[in-house]
Amino acid sequence: MRINPETVERIKQAADIVEVVGDYVSLKKRGANYTACCPFHNEKTPSFNVNPSRQIFKCFGCGAAGDSVKFVMDIDGIGYGEALRYLAQKYSIEVQEEKLTDEQEQRQNERESLYIVLNFAKNFFQEQLTQTDEGQSIGLSYFKERGFNDTIRKKFELGYSPDVWDALTQAALAKGYNADILEKAGLLIRREGSSSGGYDRFRGRVIFPIHNVAGKAIAFGARILKTDPNSKAHQPKYLNSPETDVYHKSEVLYGIFQAKNAIRQLDVCYLVEGYTDVVSLHQAGIENVVASSGTSLTVEQIRLIGRFTPNVTILYDGDPAGIKAALRGLDLVLEEGLNVSIVTFPNGEDPDSYVQRVGAQAFQAYLKSAARDFISFKTQTLLEDAGDDPFRRAAVISEVVGSIVKIPDAIQRQIFFRRTAETMRVDEQMLISEGNKLIRKQKDTPPPRAKERPAGPPPDSPHDLFLGPPGEEPGQDALALPTPPPVVQRDPVILHEHECVRLLVNFARYELEPGVSLCHYMLSELAGIEFRQPMYQHLLLVFREFFSRGEIPDTNYFLDHPDPDIKSQAIDFVTTRHHLSEQWQDKYEIFVPTEVDKLHDLAFTNILRLKKGYNEIIMKEIHEGLAKTKDSDETDQLLQRFMHHKTIEKEIAKLLGTVVS
Repeated sequence: MRINPETVERIKQAADIVEVVGDYVSLKKRGANYTACCPFHNEKTPSFNVNPSRQIFKCFGCGAAGDSVKFVMDIDGIGYGEALRYLAQKYSIEVQEEKLTDEQEQRQNERESLYIVLNFAKNFFQEQLTQTDEGQSIGLSYFKERGFNDTIRKKFELGYSPDVWDALTQAALAKGYNADILEKAGLLIRREGSSSGGYDRFRGRVIFPIHNVAGKAIAFGARILKTDPNSKAHQPKYLNSPETDVYHKSEVLYGIFQAKNAIRQLDVCYLVEGYTDVVSLHQAGIENVVASSGTSLTVEQIRLIGRFTPNVTILYDGDPAGIKAALRGLDLVLEEGLNVSIVTFPNGEDPDSYVQRVGAQAFQAYLKSAARDFISFKTQTLLEDAGDDPFRRAAVISEVVGSIVKIPDAIQRQIFFRRTAETMRVDEQMLISEGNKLIRKQKDTPPPRAKERPAGPPPDSPHDLFLGPPGEEPGQDALALPTPPPVVQRDPVILHEHECVRLLVNFARYELEPGVSLCHYMLSELAGIEFRQPMYQHLLLVFREFFSRGEIPDTNYFLDHPDPDIKSQAIDFVTTRHHLSEQWQDKYEIFVPTEVDKLHDLAFTNILRLKKGYNEIIMKEIHEGLAKTKDSDETDQLLQRFMHHKTIEKEIAKLLGTVVS
């Protein structure tokens, strides 16, 4: 089914870009707009801009741009129709659809089908838990034993899968879902050599639905409650959905949908290991908690947390050996610029058992008192294991320094070098020198994943934090000096074309004087000129076509344009990276003129500079022609043309107030 145009327009009108983006990233108000670290690429300094008046977003780092629908499409990796349905559900808009042809029906997005069948499975498991004798006696009893009340079960949509070979499959087939989509969703396992038969993946287990950031069920975790002593087959305690088109384990955190608002508000994320830890802490009122579902922490999961807060506290319930092994993987968190703290629990307890034993208030007090920064925790843990062995202590120094140099912030690195030197009773300068050696080695030997990135590390990468001249040992401050990015030269004529079109898109209807709009003035001054950049030339032709009909297109015409390239270019034109502080006027009473105040001068000056650029190109071509020709008549003609354009150059320079040599 296709959503009809009227409903599409209602959805777009209702969707507030700040609310939509705010569901995924932590926005901070900056003047009239909002900023955040971009969710589409890795960055430490916010370059992601949300404009509520225009209802658009723009990232100045990676170039991502669009409206609310485009943001949902990009962030969740879904199609246009699915993004519209998500927004319609968010704003309680009834979706009016038009019937598709048979051919269009067959081409319907498979991802949407996966979401639909996964949602059906989630509802089926919930019904089995509360509305069947088996579910109540086994599944519900287990949840009650864990202390989970009805409210928390509904919040996490917990369920139960009956101990029957194909209960879910038969129910889904009866509702019209086909076996292929059940298999692709990870719910059905085909019998070997069979094209039609199969059995449910989850049987006789309590079900923990796994949601994406938008709250859609994308997979399931299932815990077994009883084992058959007569069965020779080994049944794992926990069973998870396989990877599908909508579920990639390395990119998902259990509980992120339920926790994202609390993480944003409290500015810290608690990371635990298991599903029950998350549910139990939520029931105790501690909602800023997610789980890695027993997998090693990945870069994608770290960046998912980083959308909402830079502060992570990891709650460990493992044995000392397991903690030491996990410490090595946490360098990834430092590399991504997050602030990491560690909490361990006494007597082998986990977050679930400890919060139920001491209560929510005592649990939170314990987190505050027991939390230690990652570097200090790692240093102390490894030193205790090394004892007095000098070789092992030296290895500890190397490992801790290797973690410190992963920290992007130079001030934080300096603090940790000093603190580590005091803890280990070694010279601070020696640690810094070791850090510089490690960075040199990393620069000489790029990591395996370097092939996936552009050549060289990103500008704010820890691999780009020094060096001096070849062979020189960096000093104490070397780690604080990032290498400046290379300067990119751009064609000045193209820049002036860009500015001309930008002024037209933003201010075409503004009157420079009664009866003379900016569009009228600029088009008359640009008569006969063809822009060199294809997109700018196309937009100039649009203005000329409208103006020939006595009309002037406004900014929204381009922001809502069906051509995604034009729409993206328009967003780039209307979005400003820097914001003028209101305190100039409010506090210091200093009037700073805006673009509208200086519009005539801006248009006049830019057109002159554009014509000056074109004139210089012609003069350069004439000069090259003079160098090549040997014909005296042709030489005279070229010289006359050159002097004509030299006169034009002087006239433009006089108007601009510049000097011509």
